[in-house]
This record gives sequence, structure tokens and C-alpha cells, in this order.
Amino acid sequence: MGDKPTIAISHLGCEKNRIDTEHMLGLLVEAGYGVDTNEELADYVIVNTCSFIEAAREESVRTLVELAEANKKVVITGCMAQHFQEQLLEELPEAVAVVGTGDYHKIVNVIERVEQGERVKLISAEPTYIADETTPRYRTTTEGVAYLRVAEGCDYRCAFCIIPYLRGNQRSRTIESIVAEAKQLANQGVKEIILISQITTNYGLDIYGKPKLAELLRALGKVDVPWIRMHYAYPTGLTPDVIAAIQETPNVLPYLDLPLQHSHPEILRAMNRPWQGRVNDGIIDRIKTALPSSVLRTTFIVGFPGETQEHFEHLLEFTERHEFDHVGVFTFSPEEETPAYSLPNQVPSEVMEERRDRIMALQQPISLKRNQQEVGKTVDVLIEQENPESGELIGRSGRFSPEVDGQVYIKGESRLGTIVPVQIQSADAYDLYGQIVNSN
Repeated sequence: MGDKPTIAISHLGCEKNRIDTEHMLGLLVEAGYGVDTNEELADYVIVNTCSFIEAAREESVRTLVELAEANKKVVITGCMAQHFQEQLLEELPEAVAVVGTGDYHKIVNVIERVEQGERVKLISAEPTYIADETTPRYRTTTEGVAYLRVAEGCDYRCAFCIIPYLRGNQRSRTIESIVAEAKQLANQGVKEIILISQITTNYGLDIYGKPKLAELLRALGKVDVPWIRMHYAYPTGLTPDVIAAIQETPNVLPYLDLPLQHSHPEILRAMNRPWQGRVNDGIIDRIKTALPSSVLRTTFIVGFPGETQEHFEHLLEFTERHEFDHVGVFTFSPEEETPAYSLPNQVPSEVMEERRDRIMALQQPISLKRNQQEVGKTVDVLIEQENPESGELIGRSGRFSPEVDGQVYIKGESRLGTIVPVQIQSADAYDLYGQIVNSN
């Protein structure tokens, strides 16, 4: 490696952050830097931080402090760097650089400047950068899976969310650019491509003048990859055209991640999501009718300021009625620069936690029932891990997205990164259990 320093990256936060991490790794490797997974052996550690909610910030701070105590030279990137640039430089003398969410592509230059003895602060106030298929990338996911970012940033201003302030307004890539990257990934043997952005149903609005998700899905249908999964689909953007594209494109999984956040129109208005009040007007029923095989995941926030017992009961009833396959529940986290931070009637944390537990308890038997409907079926499963002790394989069917949903535990033999037919023999609230069906 010559005399270039070695660099480790500690990745925190969401899959949007993960793609930034993968591009930084790709750029560093291309520039001839040694990249080491072992932070102890590396000369520099890049910490790609998350600042979405308090718990994520605490994890980021913990990681930074541990590295500082180990006398590591730390480069802080990502949302927290964008958010708390001055404070981080002040409080962490070990931080040799802070790099914003729109500047990670300059990482090689940052390391060069630091090597010259400079303390670098590189933060664009309005991030405008988005990587494309020509940007080097070093994947960190299991071999069968890759995330593909279709857009960055967000034009909505939900009252609780700091992300648009940290990542800027929506900027979409062209359909051609996304298809080119999907083909690269397919050629590398990727079996599942997961499309991500802040709001995937708004894809293309900024460059084409209207959302172009349906056209994008149809174009990706021509790429030789078995599964395409979509994250963050807002129900109001699931137009008849988008639903038709999902129906007509065999490799697009009918898996919809709908970040609803709440069901009560008053809370949705307070969240600055009034357009979402329409969720109750049958959008979910329409999706289920149009896509009977659809798998629906959603997330809710409980304890938003002003949420009364009545609002919460509405959410419980909504959860029970729609029988989502997967539900994630977060307690409200007050973010300083957001409108919700200073709203009156903040809900005590013990009430929030009790509400979260109640929804999770309500959802468990629903998730169990939905999983049990798979028993006896033969489903395609992407093999991702092998338990070295038992030899048992672990994978996911189309029902499960990585890291947020369950898994399939499998008896039988297969190579990692392949999709195989598995007969489902049993289920619990989170996972499925089955046996590979041998074709011979």
C-alpha cells in the first residue's frame, strides 16, 4: 500500500447512510488507501453518523467517544456532522475532520488535507450532491443484496423530522442512471435490489416535473435481477399507474413500506402531514384489492405532542383493522430545530413507552397470523447466512426486508447469495422455518 494510511469506517444509521459509506470506501480504495475492517489497526476511523432521533445520536456520540479514548484520529461524516459541526470540533479534539452529508464524495481530498496537518471542516449548507452509477462503490451488504438510491433529500417538512435540514431538498437521478447501476449490480451477482430514497413515490418529480416511479419500475423490469424491493412508499403516491407497474413487472416484489406515522387526521395535521389524512379513505383497502399478494409494512410514532388517549385509541383501532404484516413503533423524539420541538402538550415518556408497548402487543398476534398463512407454501428464499455451528441456513423470502423484518431459518444445503425454493413448515410472530425443496 506504499505509505498511504489505512482507514476503517464505522457505519451508523440507515441504509441511505450505508450507501454514502460504500461510496467513501470505493473512492478511498480507488485512490490506493488500505481499508481495514479492524478499527484498532487503522490509522484513521471515519464514523458515518446518524442524527435522526436522540437514540441514534447517542449511539453516534458513544462510538466517537470510545474511539477518541483509544486515541484514534477520527473523521466525522454524515447527518450528525452536518447537524452539530462546531460542537463536534470543539468537544472532540481527536476529530481531525467533519464532513457534511453533501460532501462525502470529497473524502479522498479530506484525508490528503488532514495528512498535511490541516483540521478540515467541509460542510455545504445546502447539500446538492448525489452519487451515480459512475461513482466508485464498495458494497458492505451480504453478497445477494444491494441498496440503490433513486433520489436524495426531501421536499416535505414534517414537523418532527430533521432530515430535510440535513440532507437538502429532493434530487432524483435519471431513469437511465438508475437502470445502468442496476445492471452493474446484476452483473455482480446481486439477486435483490432495494430502491431507497426519502420518499420513493415522489421519485422524479424534481427532474421530470411529475413522479416517474411507474416508468422507473417498468424500466427496471428489463434488468436481469430476480427481486426489486421498494422502501418508503407514501400511500398517496401509490397511484393506479404505480400499482399497475408493480402488478405488471414480475421482478418487482409486491412489498410496500408505508411510513404512515399515525392514523388520526388531527395528529397528521399537527405533524404537517395533512395530505395523509386521506389514508383512512380506503387507500390501504385499494392497495390490498389491487395487489392481493401485497406485504404491507408501516411505522407509527406514538406520543407526538398533543396526542390524547382518544387519538391513540384511533391508532390502535386502525392497526387492528388493517392487519399490516409488519409494524414498527417509535416514541416521539423532540428534535431541536424542528417545529414539533416547541409544541405544547408534550407527552410524558412513560406514557409514550406504554403506548408503544400496547401497539406492539396488539400487532404480535396479527404478525403471527400473517406468517402462519405461509405455512405449507413453497416460497423463494434468498440465502444470506450460514450458522457455522449448526450448518443451518438463514435467508429471507419476499415478505421480509433486511434488518427490519423477520428471517427464514432453513434446513438443507445451498450456496450463499442464491434464491432457492423452500417449503415453509412453521412460523412464529417474527420468523419462518422451512426446508429446501430439492428439484431432483
